[in-house]
Amino acid sequence: MRPPPDRAFDVTPKEAVLLQRELAGRVETRDRLSPPRTVAGADIALSRRAGRGYAGVVTYALDGLEELERASATGPLTFPYVPGLLSFREGPLLVRAIERLRRRPDVLLFDGQGLAHPRRFGLACHLGVLLDVPAIGVAKSRLHGEHRAPGLRRGDRVPLVDGDETIGAVLRTRDGVRPLFVSVGHRVSLEIAIDLVLACHDGTRVPKPTREADRFVAALKRADGDA
Repeated sequence: MRPPPDRAFDVTPKEAVLLQRELAGRVETRDRLSPPRTVAGADIALSRRAGRGYAGVVTYALDGLEELERASATGPLTFPYVPGLLSFREGPLLVRAIERLRRRPDVLLFDGQGLAHPRRFGLACHLGVLLDVPAIGVAKSRLHGEHRAPGLRRGDRVPLVDGDETIGAVLRTRDGVRPLFVSVGHRVSLEIAIDLVLACHDGTRVPKPTREADRFVAALKRADGDA
């Protein structure tokens, strides 16, 4: 059973840490998804004005990466900024944007962490469990764990580890560019997560769905006079 939305976000920071530890046990790291036909990128931009955010999600056909749909949500951020608890700050607006899509995508890519989190419950895990959808964390920087340098060719990867546990992969998505940090969010194995991130590549470092979601929310922010 999915946790109700009010339990997912309406908590204090201390309660949020406890809830992360509780819900981390619900993350599925094996594949529970049909062969995906659609993939969406989700991101959020934070306002220069105190406590406001712009969330966006853009859906693509996995074959050919043709855009199918986009949706957004703008509003206040009610949870304080606390490192490691960003899903409680950003999650409500992202959920609202996702729920405005006419069709739920087969897989969601989040510009953030999944299992590669100190409590194994980053943004991709939190929203994947909450919405019960396959989800992947695709982060531009490391939050937690250690790794060697991957090779310089596209597709080269090394494990991201915390002690004896593999919590993600450090993946080179284009020859010679800085790698990305890929981790399981929910209902997708790490191997399939890597395959899907590479399948969403269109010649740049960041997969097209999350890159375009980033551009989308930046445009929403500018349109609101919040450049």
